Amino acid sequence: MTMAELSSNLLYVAFVAYLIATFVFGGAVRGNKEGSFKSEGRWGKVAFVITLIGFFSHLGYFITRWSATGHAPLSNMFEFTTAFGMTLVGGFIILYLLYKTPVLGMIVLPVALLIIAFASMFPSEVSPLIPALQTNWLAIHVSTVVIAEGILAISAGAGLVYLLKVVDMNKKSKQRFWLEAIMYSLVVVMGFVIASSYFSLTGYQADFTYVNKDGNESSITYNMPPLVGMNEYTSLTEGAMEPFFETPAIINASKITTVLWSFFVGTILYWLIRLVARRRIAAIFKPFVKNVSLQLMDEINYRAVIIGFPLFTLGALIFAMIWAQIAWSRFWGWDPKEVWALITWLFYAAYLHLRLGKGWHGEKSAWLGVVGFAIIMFNLVAVNLIIAGLHSYA
Repeated sequence: MTMAELSSNLLYVAFVAYLIATFVFGGAVRGNKEGSFKSEGRWGKVAFVITLIGFFSHLGYFITRWSATGHAPLSNMFEFTTAFGMTLVGGFIILYLLYKTPVLGMIVLPVALLIIAFASMFPSEVSPLIPALQTNWLAIHVSTVVIAEGILAISAGAGLVYLLKVVDMNKKSKQRFWLEAIMYSLVVVMGFVIASSYFSLTGYQADFTYVNKDGNESSITYNMPPLVGMNEYTSLTEGAMEPFFETPAIINASKITTVLWSFFVGTILYWLIRLVARRRIAAIFKPFVKNVSLQLMDEINYRAVIIGFPLFTLGALIFAMIWAQIAWSRFWGWDPKEVWALITWLFYAAYLHLRLGKGWHGEKSAWLGVVGFAIIMFNLVAVNLIIAGLHSYA
């Protein structure tokens, strides 16, 4: 067995362990009659041990892939996203040791599973680095960012638990609408995994030429039926579906097609779940959070931000600007990725200002934590995949 094969197997073990731990955490939460999650129950301990097995397998994947590639496995969407899932679980483990919170595991681990499943849809082959990435700043800059985002995602997990408890799902309100929208977005990620898996298994492929942003002819391969066409596209595959419209050269229409298929399949899946459960998805989780300590969730939400924000400042701004100066001879260039890193930083700076200066605790703080994670995911998905820029290595 090669090191790359061992790495893939360890990631698979981690995925299965997280899946099992999710259900066991759910059982621990549902079966807790004490009104508090500060004490660690028997099933909580079992779930935590399974999570540790998954995390160390995940860490083993990271180390063995590093050995196989000869560089930090953070250079493309597959590697970065799997590392993101690992830091998210690592952050949860630390918080569980401090607070003994099985309910947080029931929320965080499914998100980690979706992130790993999302990563698995991208090419995972071991390949040499392009020249721009052949530097130690790859490990310094990207690893700091991925750790920071994993910790900040814990804030969103705690915030989501808080909202699941306090928002009345039986009463029409803006809070109910947006909470259900969050659940819908998670199902859309499942829709992406299902759509990508289906078209991959069926071997769908359609080739097109187009005119890129530099005015040169280029080619692209669609792995899903093309709903959107590239700038001035021409089909090279006989019988391929014709796109409904074309996009400007700066937009990657193939990735927009993937997003649209994800929404289409995710929407169908969402309404199937609603039909079977006969209630909103957020309402399904209500029984699992009835005994949760709101004060504890609010504290975890805040502590995750005050730890993650300085790390994000270092990785996404300071280290990034140093690397940009080395690679492109300028500290800042308004590249789409740089802009959204700044937007993310400004958002969490505003979070701290509103919480410390304006007293935004409790539900308001919970919403901010969830919105922050949405911005991180938009940066990861939309900015990386759809908008062309200097950071488009995926």
